[in-house]
Amino acid sequence: MNSSALPADDHRREDPHFEEPEFSANIELVKGLRSIAEKSGRTVAQLAIAWVLRRPEVTAAIVGARRPFQIEETVAAAESLLSREDITAIDMLLSKRQKALNLS
Repeated sequence: MNSSALPADDHRREDPHFEEPEFSANIELVKGLRSIAEKSGRTVAQLAIAWVLRRPEVTAAIVGARRPFQIEETVAAAESLLSREDITAIDMLLSKRQKALNLS
């Protein structure tokens, strides 16, 4: 799939992240993140927020929400700790994506 499969009025049609090869690399990354999240009882969003907040170079994360449950997810993510195993697995997935896109 790529941006041509999206509706004509969808803003993602103009976004290079939805073009190949980046689109496929992003899908693979999300599949891996979903697996890690499910093992720890989190959503992918909670996993991502928890990972960002544990990065030493990050002082704050700006997280948007459209629905009340998303605020609850964000609070839970901010309070959760990632295991070393989770952090290593996430870092490996990100490295794999970079290599797939020749970014490393």
